[in-house]
Amino acid sequence: MYIAQRLKQENIAEYLLYMWQVEDILRAHHLDADELRRDYLAQFRAGADAEKEIEQWYADLIRMMREEGVQQAGHLQINRNIIVLLSDLHRELMRSDKHPAYKAAYYKALPHIVELRAKNGHKEQPELETCFEALYGVMMLRLQQKAVSEGTAAAMADISKMMGMLSAYYKEEQEGTLEL
Repeated sequence: MYIAQRLKQENIAEYLLYMWQVEDILRAHHLDADELRRDYLAQFRAGADAEKEIEQWYADLIRMMREEGVQQAGHLQINRNIIVLLSDLHRELMRSDKHPAYKAAYYKALPHIVELRAKNGHKEQPELETCFEALYGVMMLRLQQKAVSEGTAAAMADISKMMGMLSAYYKEEQEGTLEL
């Protein structure tokens, strides 16, 4: 919970990847708050008030996952909304003449995005969702200490650069300092 709050303020892309990981952690614990508390949360020590607050945060996420029907797969609406916000910002940045570095990063990443969409059969999927799925997949491979090919690593470097820039612009937008 505290990590999510910090990431949401500092780097929205990292926040979203973190929240997708939280969704998977909840699924791995069968959306069972008791199992989660016993097998996962017990390893984290905080004060009694903080532990209660953390448990409530996870319980709320579990409830939302059930209500939204994403017990097995998919993402919470609060997380999908972030992709919508970032997609809107992406379109604004692409229309603006004030951010040529972002446009260059996007066009460098675009062939990888197109290839990933075609490979996954998600040709109609929003581009940024494709980017997040690719970044999340590589993150999971690395957590499992599995190899990532040179081609995939190069593609992820280009996508990561673009997403990092988009996150920085999002932060500026939230702070009211972004010029479009």
